[in-house]
Amino acid sequence: MERELANAVAEAISAATGATFTARAREGVGGGCINDAWRLDGDGRSFFVKLNEPAREAMFAAEFAGLEELRAANAVRVPMPVCLGATGRAAFLVLEWLELGRGEGAGYELLGRRLADLHRVTRPSFGGSRDNTIGSTPQPNRADTDWVRFWGERRLGYQLELAAANGHRGRLLQRGEHLLAVLPIILAGHVPAPALLHGDLWSGNVAFTRGGEPVIFDPAVYYGDRETDLAMTELFGGFPATFHDAYREAWPLDPGYELRRTLYNLYHVLNHLNLFGAGYRAQAESMIDMLLGEVS
Repeated sequence: MERELANAVAEAISAATGATFTARAREGVGGGCINDAWRLDGDGRSFFVKLNEPAREAMFAAEFAGLEELRAANAVRVPMPVCLGATGRAAFLVLEWLELGRGEGAGYELLGRRLADLHRVTRPSFGGSRDNTIGSTPQPNRADTDWVRFWGERRLGYQLELAAANGHRGRLLQRGEHLLAVLPIILAGHVPAPALLHGDLWSGNVAFTRGGEPVIFDPAVYYGDRETDLAMTELFGGFPATFHDAYREAWPLDPGYELRRTLYNLYHVLNHLNLFGAGYRAQAESMIDMLLGEVS
């Protein structure tokens, strides 16, 4: 069955590239906690293939579009998307193969400057041209010109609705609904431009080529407050000081970022609660309490 799937992927690569590709070697590689992944070799070429169940083809289509949008910005390198498709057994997304490794201080400094360049790409409204996913969670991106409303309805409010559906009610939901009500106070005076975002910028979604060039991948692209990307770089392991110093030198942050950092990272902690279970509930409740404490 794997050989049949590899052949189907090879046919899609051939059609997309205009050059016949025959899959001659297949090797499983780390694809994260959501997808399986292969390195597919043949005819002197290699490709990175992400795999999931057939129903996930739309998720891969949104990721393909997001990678294309990031590439068009010509700021931070992303793997070039090649093709996508589905068989009766699996959906697949094919990307260029990059030899990647860990970065040094100079690489993170370059990433900081280039991320600032990415965030200078703007449009009139928040959201995106299509809905996508954050991990495997749906991420609604219907456009809105009001950032407070967008963050409240399409980000925190949506995750709280999912949490309630997953059985996480009680104090989390009560305090979460209170937080939604006071968002205009927390974000008062902060009027961000709708910046092009990676959307899921934690340390596991960054690597470096052998030449030290930073590469970002596994995006959840939309247009929003640039601080949401920066906030996540301080969550789940964090980025080194050289990154943060370089970004702030290229584009200083507005006063009040430290409070908004917690607000923006709450979205990702709630998403982890919905994806992986109650181990993240106490952290989410603590963040909500801290935010409400600022306006009580």
